Amino acid sequence: MRQYRGGVRPLHPRDRAILATVTMPPGGLPNPPESPTPFQRAVIAVVSSLGRGEIATYAEVAAEAGHPGSAQAVANVLRQIPDLPWWRVVPSSGRLYRTHRSTQEPLLRAEGITIDDTGRIVPIDTQP
Repeated sequence: MRQYRGGVRPLHPRDRAILATVTMPPGGLPNPPESPTPFQRAVIAVVSSLGRGEIATYAEVAAEAGHPGSAQAVANVLRQIPDLPWWRVVPSSGRLYRTHRSTQEPLLRAEGITIDDTGRIVPIDTQP
């Protein structure tokens, strides 16, 4: 679903501005871990490397972090670590979670991602 560019990027100011205007989905920890585990650091590196308009599935992030089959654990990291572009990580089905859609959809659309009426990401090769 994406090309991996590697590296860690800080959250872009435009993304911070958009985030300030939307209600965040439920979940998350008020106090993130002080010292991330090696797995958390690997997930942070992969998700931080996602650029504007670039998306990955939870499974792809898990695999690129060196832990294939750990998609649910990736979701747990995204709930715990602040300032990650979490909206760029989507389910393998391509359909946004109902509980995240009202926040995630405008963020993705602002980055040029097309989403259909059912909340599913439209692959670039099928767009008109």
